[in-house]
Amino acid sequence: MEQDIRLGDIVVLKKGHPCGENKWQIVRFGADCKIKCLGCGRIVLIDRPTLKKKIKKVIERQNEESAG
Repeated sequence: MEQDIRLGDIVVLKKGHPCGENKWQIVRFGADCKIKCLGCGRIVLIDRPTLKKKIKKVIERQNEESAG
């Protein structure tokens, strides 16, 4: 199942963070992705294929507003 992930999305990972939270926000999305823990604010750098494997579900989508 291919998931469409965008910058600013809130995702749930299969494994939780040591702080107890498992919700993360996508801060940077490219070949390497930065995700921010919504519990403690820690930022983690992870490559895209690994991130896509670890995502359980996308809870909140970032709204894309197109001009025009």
